[in-house]
Amino acid sequence: MSTFPLKIGTPDGLLFEGEVTRLVCRSITGDLAIMARHVNFCTALGMGEAHVVMDDGSVREAACIGGMLSVMDGECSLLATTWEWKENIDAERAGRAKTRAEQQLAKTGLTDEEYKVAKAKLQRALVRLSVKN
Repeated sequence: MSTFPLKIGTPDGLLFEGEVTRLVCRSITGDLAIMARHVNFCTALGMGEAHVVMDDGSVREAACIGGMLSVMDGECSLLATTWEWKENIDAERAGRAKTRAEQQLAKTGLTDEEYKVAKAKLQRALVRLSVKN
C-alpha cells in the first residue's frame, strides 16, 4: 500500500514524523481519511478519536482535540491543540474530569459561557475515555 509523509505536532512540539498509509480524524464537518495522493486540502479539526495506520500495518490510536490539518503536494501536516496517543491517556484523570464536568452541568443558573466551558470539558473527557477503552 502507498504511503505518505505525516507530521503531527502540538504547540508543545513535534509528536510524530514518518511514513503512514492512512490518517483518520474528525474535522469540524465530520470524520475524514487521508491516504497517499490525496488532493491538496486544509480543514479545521474537531474533537474526536483519531488513528494512524503505519507503513507496517500497525494502528496507533489517539485523542485529537481541535487544530488544523493540511495536505500539500502529498505531505500531510496535523497541528492539534491537544493530541494524546492512547498509551499516554490517564483514564483515571479523564474519569475525574468527566465527573467534574457532569457536576458543573447539573448546576442550575449557569451562564452561557459556564455551560459552554463545562460542555467542552465533558466532551474532551469522553473522547479520551473512548480512545482509552
